[in-house]
Amino acid sequence: MAKKKSKKIKKKAAPARSKKPSKSGKAKAKKSTPKKAPKKKPTAKKIKVKIKTKPVKAAKVVKQALKKVVVKAEKIVKQKDFKETALVTPNADEKRIRKSSKKNIIALPPPPKIEVSNYPKSKVKNILISQPKPVETEKNPYFDLAKKHGLNLTFRQFIKVVGLSPQDFRTQRIDILEHGAVIMTSKLAVDHYFRICNEMRLTVPENMKYFCINEQTAYYLQKYIQYRKRKIFFGHGTIVDLVDVIRKNRNEKFLIPVSDVHKEQIVDFLDELQITYTKGTFYKTTCADLSDIKSLTDFDVVVFFTPMGIRSLKQNFPGLKQANLRLAAFGYATAQMVKELNFRLDIFAPNPQNPSMSGALDTYIKEANKR
Repeated sequence: MAKKKSKKIKKKAAPARSKKPSKSGKAKAKKSTPKKAPKKKPTAKKIKVKIKTKPVKAAKVVKQALKKVVVKAEKIVKQKDFKETALVTPNADEKRIRKSSKKNIIALPPPPKIEVSNYPKSKVKNILISQPKPVETEKNPYFDLAKKHGLNLTFRQFIKVVGLSPQDFRTQRIDILEHGAVIMTSKLAVDHYFRICNEMRLTVPENMKYFCINEQTAYYLQKYIQYRKRKIFFGHGTIVDLVDVIRKNRNEKFLIPVSDVHKEQIVDFLDELQITYTKGTFYKTTCADLSDIKSLTDFDVVVFFTPMGIRSLKQNFPGLKQANLRLAAFGYATAQMVKELNFRLDIFAPNPQNPSMSGALDTYIKEANKR
């Protein structure tokens, strides 16, 4: 009996050993584990909606980017070419601005046509220039011209400049310090403006604005003021070049230092712009005594820059016969004075080919000295 009991115990302990589960056991374990619910796939309708919405948004973004590019391109074209052609048709407001800008354009009358004589051109060797002799160390186009063609230059001023005294200037009842801007037409105007201020013991304010006809006159201001600390504007030879700058400063009161004999073009220009200005005589020009010049026949060409220079020629040489003497005139007023006093005009500047007198002389001498 004892043996039978031990067998039974062994049979009961047998299941406690680790044995590999049978295949049927695996199947039962799999069935017992709960399965996760599968994700529902999106329906066809939702997929269609996503496909439709994404391209629409992308198209809008592309259109907005293209509009920005077009606007930038228009601005660049307007700034570079100054044309009114645009990629997009302008609005009504833009059209109004363009119309008003056209009305503000200052159209001065065209200068008169200057006829130059066809007198036979003979060789040029000696030239008389009606200006004071410049410093030889400075760069001067006439010195370069003389070296190029082997010329003999003589400088002699035909006019005499006399500055007004403070007493004579006060008779004009001009308060210099009332003006916030000055228009300088020449180096003489610069010299006599600061001379009058010094003699009247006036301190020119640092915020004074200077509008110069050309760059040379602007740099000449360094003789009296510090160039960098002042507001200085300059053109390229005419007052029309300063139209935009003067318009921006139209609230200023302008002062124009001039001679007793001057051009009225600047005054007419300021009247067209409706600018407040005062024209003051700071110096006078008279004919110089040219008794030191024995005869003008020693020269081939005489160059003039002002109408008063032509008057001085007529006054000092009343019985002059021009013959082979060539006259050169710079500026329309000077050229007209040559014709009024019954002289022959052979060289004129500025012209389309030569904006300077030295350039006009160079062209003339090249043709004359070939023969």
